[in-house]
Amino acid sequence: MGGLQKKKYERGAATNYITRNKARKKLQLSLADFRRLCILKGVYPHEPRHKKKVNKGSTAPRTFYFIKDIRFLLHEPIVRKFREYKVFVRKLRKAYGKAEWTGVQRLRENKPGYKLDHIVKERYPTFIDALRDVDDALSMCFLFSTFARTGKCHVQTIQLCRRLSVEWMNYVVTSRSLKKVFLSIKGIYYQAEVLGQPITWLIPYQFAHNHPTDVDYRVMATFTELYTTLLGFVNFRLYQSLNLVYPPKLDVKAEADLKADFEEDYAMDSESYLEKLAALSASLARVVSRAEDEDAELDHFPTEGEDPETLEAREKQLRAQDAQKKLFEGLKFFLNREAPREPLAFVLRCFGAEVVDRPNADQQYINRYYIQPQWVFDCINAKLLLPVVDYFPGVTLPPHLSPFVEEKDGDYVPPEKLRLMALQRGERPERRAEDEDDEEEDEDDDEDDDDEEEGEEEEEMDDEELTDEKNLKAMEKQRSQGKALAVKVTAGKAKTENKMRTEQEEKAEEKRLAIMMMKKREKYLYDKIMFGKKRKVREANKLAAKRKAHEDASKADKKKKKAKKQ
Repeated sequence: MGGLQKKKYERGAATNYITRNKARKKLQLSLADFRRLCILKGVYPHEPRHKKKVNKGSTAPRTFYFIKDIRFLLHEPIVRKFREYKVFVRKLRKAYGKAEWTGVQRLRENKPGYKLDHIVKERYPTFIDALRDVDDALSMCFLFSTFARTGKCHVQTIQLCRRLSVEWMNYVVTSRSLKKVFLSIKGIYYQAEVLGQPITWLIPYQFAHNHPTDVDYRVMATFTELYTTLLGFVNFRLYQSLNLVYPPKLDVKAEADLKADFEEDYAMDSESYLEKLAALSASLARVVSRAEDEDAELDHFPTEGEDPETLEAREKQLRAQDAQKKLFEGLKFFLNREAPREPLAFVLRCFGAEVVDRPNADQQYINRYYIQPQWVFDCINAKLLLPVVDYFPGVTLPPHLSPFVEEKDGDYVPPEKLRLMALQRGERPERRAEDEDDEEEDEDDDEDDDDEEEGEEEEEMDDEELTDEKNLKAMEKQRSQGKALAVKVTAGKAKTENKMRTEQEEKAEEKRLAIMMMKKREKYLYDKIMFGKKRKVREANKLAAKRKAHEDASKADKKKKKAKKQ
């Protein structure tokens, strides 16, 4: 005899999913608390493959979760804290209604709370796991630190995000781990390499209208609650790795200057001390001074199976990294009042510069260069000090190229990037019109180098271009001898442009920028879709090849049959 037959929709995939309403009733939580719990624990809804079967034949739109995730949430201690908070709110409302102010005070003093330390340890078992996921935490904390105290967010949350963001910036300055900077429409993108992990975060511009208005602040606040706990753990561990005092404290000299400014003793969490740290002008105090350890150089030994050439290449790369960290070392920058101080002070201090506020904007000195702020960011991305002529006040700035875009073979490379690559190789790019008054010997050397490098192009030049070049050389000799220049006007040729190629290059550039600005989840879906399209193309090509082979074989058989009949 067979066993009892199971009912429909009670086996297979239907038993692996549960609707959101059933999960909420199972946990005895409101919808807001259920969302909050799922965000903190990292539980997200899933789309079933056979939604109609899971939905018991219905096509109504419903949100489904894995039932194993909901069972996992049943044993979470925070659920009990949520219920205690509901009871607290109900008692507080009743005490207010009866005007029992003593009871109100007693209830406020015994307000239930909870910590997220165990959730952070549970979601990130190792410190490297936490570093890999700290990108979103940094972006959210920097965003909340710029919020105004308008009542949409708790003031304590804004202050905590500001403190954690200042601690992170001070660590990056001390470790000199900043690698890339990009000024975009959304804000400033930074990338630092911390313990071998690339970390990219976004800081919005300091504008009054840059705060989002079409988002749910409660959801953002829940994420921020988790991210502040995570960032606190990360900052503490990173400060320990550099032997720094945590919470951060200025060194003895800077601390003495701060005490001289204020008669009363200061607290570590006071706003005045936090702003002193946020100035990013002074070094941090260490637990034990280790000046000898900083001056000592580590020996590099080859690993197992590493040849001398690989070792030499690795040492060369390390030397290049050390040179990049000291890019602005020995330079003093005076920041004008109109320039954004915090981003400039942050990036300049990360590369060894000294930052000073410019006291007087009327008087100018002949031994200083007056440049626009973009020069600093372009130098960091280029890993060298660029010519300051292109960044003087009033000069049209060159395009600010993104350091996160890496061109592959066959991709379009803009001419500005080619000029930058030539500077990185140590070559002199094409001269500007203002540089034509250099010495004649330098010009002759440069022309000889250009003749050697562009020999193939000279072979293709026509007679008119050669005569133009000879005339230019003759004019330069006359100018050096102090003679009057004989001006000769020749007819020029119209330069034809390939509009189709220009449109293709513009579309390719727009596509690369759109892919670069995607979020992580959108980028993952985009890569998955493109992989599926490529796979379909490969399968179609295989089918076409098989069809062609079959047709060729059938034609050959027909020819053989005709030959036999004849």
